[in-house]
Amino acid sequence: MLITSDFEMGYLIVVFALLGVIFIGALLAAVHLDRWHPKLIGAAIGALLGFVLIEAVPLIT
Repeated sequence: MLITSDFEMGYLIVVFALLGVIFIGALLAAVHLDRWHPKLIGAAIGALLGFVLIEAVPLIT
């Protein structure tokens, strides 16, 4: 994938954050880790994972 503008990078980070809210937030809620807000933690982990993937993939190819 070729990212040519800042809009595309922001869009991908938002997409990964939303996927983190859905998947990681649901996982944390399912195992009853409600000490912190599961959806907020899921969004943070998803955004960090998205940023790491965006930065790491060009280095691999």
